[in-house]
This record gives sequence, structure tokens and C-alpha cells, in this order.
Amino acid sequence: MERFRRCFADLDDPRTGNAQRHDLLEVLLIALAATLCGAETSVDMALFGRAKEPFLRRCLRLEGGVPSHDTFSRIFRRLDPDAFEAAFGRFVRAFAGEIEGQRGDGGGVVAVDGKTVRRSFDKQHGSRPLHMVSAWAVEQRLVLGQRKVDGKSNEISALPELLALLALEGQIVTADAMHCQKATAEAIIEHGGDYCLALKGNQPALSKDVTLLLDDPDAPPNDVATTTDGDHGRIETRRAEVVHDTAWLAETHGFPGLQAVGKVTVTREVDGQSTTTTRTYLLSKPLSAARFAEVVRAHWQIENSLHWVLDVVMDEDQARARKDHAPENLARLRRFALNLLRAHPDKGSTRGKFKRAGWDDAFLLKILTSA
Repeated sequence: MERFRRCFADLDDPRTGNAQRHDLLEVLLIALAATLCGAETSVDMALFGRAKEPFLRRCLRLEGGVPSHDTFSRIFRRLDPDAFEAAFGRFVRAFAGEIEGQRGDGGGVVAVDGKTVRRSFDKQHGSRPLHMVSAWAVEQRLVLGQRKVDGKSNEISALPELLALLALEGQIVTADAMHCQKATAEAIIEHGGDYCLALKGNQPALSKDVTLLLDDPDAPPNDVATTTDGDHGRIETRRAEVVHDTAWLAETHGFPGLQAVGKVTVTREVDGQSTTTTRTYLLSKPLSAARFAEVVRAHWQIENSLHWVLDVVMDEDQARARKDHAPENLARLRRFALNLLRAHPDKGSTRGKFKRAGWDDAFLLKILTSA
């Protein structure tokens, strides 16, 4: 927990006067421990604190006793979300560096995508549901950072702000077609990364030229890779092609850093019925076809390993915190807890780890001490 204390020590306490009876870092640690055990609301956190008080006193002073649900609510409503994100980022950089050293990982894939907390809207005050853009380190299986999408804008404007928080040297950033924007590509390159951006109709002229290039029979691709796999009666064949001679595309369309384009054609056979889909991509690095295929598939882990877990295991879609900064700060807390569980070497499922943390104090303590 020393790393947690160092990284979060600079957070300003949003409370004043007598309201500071409970140490801010202790309140945050209790909230984190409660979230690791399945708590979803401030009431849950207070119940957890009372039920686990003997356990908590093994590592916390609790000079003001166990905080009430009003204390948890007040702190998360008032806590500066940008400062909380900065502390989260400091922790993740230290934590990810340690894990990278243990696993021997080099550069990897950082997938970015947005997700809405559907029940966080407030009809009375006319506020929309919280929408967060997250960056997911595929190889390390960690949330690197997140940024709230302003109610009057969309993910496109929030993504450069998120990228500015990240260390992207040696990383390939993947994103869906919404983020196939010149500003996004430029921001990724400025921060030392490379990109693999899906391309669709939101860039009609560029998309048309890329398709013509990839389908030109007189200009075969530089590299091709094909894989076939199947299970549960499904057979899927994926053909990846890359073309590296794209200088004229970059010049014609002014797309920053463009070094290659790629195409993935997927053919699925299910119950005797065959369907084929094709997707095209812009690349700032002339990857081999095999590596390009790996990067494209890696992007979908943010859906399967982050968004699905947040909704199905942590029930985020039903989170009803709506006031002030609470929705945003609690969303960060859930991702913080998920990072700690993901990093634990136990091979069990994430759902199983959540249950073990709630049932087994020794297991919970091991997760917390890793922080």
C-alpha cells in the first residue's frame, strides 16, 4: 500500500473543517477494498467498513472510526476528477512498469474505446449518462487511463486529452473508425506512438482511394497472412494484407505519419452459411501482415476484457451515482480495482477473484499490499 500512498498523497481533500475527521487516503483505501469485494455504492462501502473493521485496523489507523456512507458520498462527489485521474496515472505507470519487468514485455498494443454508464443520467437536472474513453494495455491487461467525454462533445475531442496522459513510446494505438482523424493520428505520433486506425465512410475520399489501392490487381500487397480457426460449429478464415507504398496517399490526403494501409477479410461459416466482411486500416508503421492481423484482433480485447467485465461482473451499467463528480470518480475506482485483480498472478476468472476477495481476508490483503 506504500505505492498507493505515494501516488495519491498529493490529492487535495475536498472537505473542510470538522468534516476531515477521517483521513482521506484511508477513506479511499476502504473504498478500493470494498470495490474489490463487490461494493457498488457509498452505502455498500460503509457496510463493508463496519463488517471488516477488525481486518481494516490491521493496516489502517481509523482514528475517526469507520466512515459513514455520507462521508464516502461527499468525498467522491467533491473530489477533483482531474487530480484523481493524475494520481491514478502515477499509480498505473509505477505498477505497469513493475509488471512489465516481471513479464519481460516490450512494446505492445494500446486499445482505446468509449463506454457509457447507462444509469448515470439525471433527468431532473438534464444531465446525460457518463461516457468515458479508456486506454487498455492489451499485453498487460491494465487500464492505463480514462477521460470523461463532455456532454456537448464526443469521443473525438476527448481522445487527444487521454493520449496526453499516456506514455506511448514503442506502443501501437488502435481505435475504431470514429477516431480515424488527422488530429488523432498527429497526437499519437507526437507522444511517440504508432497507430492502427480503422477506416470507414467518415473519410469517404480517403476510404475510396485506400480501397482502390488494396484492390488493384496490378499492385499486389507487400505481404499476406492467412489464419483459420474454429469451434462450436464455426469456421473462421482471416486474410490480412498490407501495402507499404503509400507516399502518394499521405501526400494527397495530408494524413500525418501514414506509412502503410491494410485490409482484413474475414469469412465465417456457420451451419453451412457463409458470410464475408472486409475492413480497411491506416498504419503509421509498415507492419508485416501477420503482425498487422495480431494488432487488429488485439483491439477487441478492450470490449471483451474491460467493457464486458465492467458491465457483467461489476454491474457498471446499473451504477446510479449521478451527482457532481461521483459518477466519474467511481468509474475510475472500478477500473483501479480491476487493474489490481488483473495483475494478481492467480489464474482464476475475474469474477472468481472478486468473490475470493470478499470471502478470504488473506487474499484481499495480498491484493491490497500489491498496491
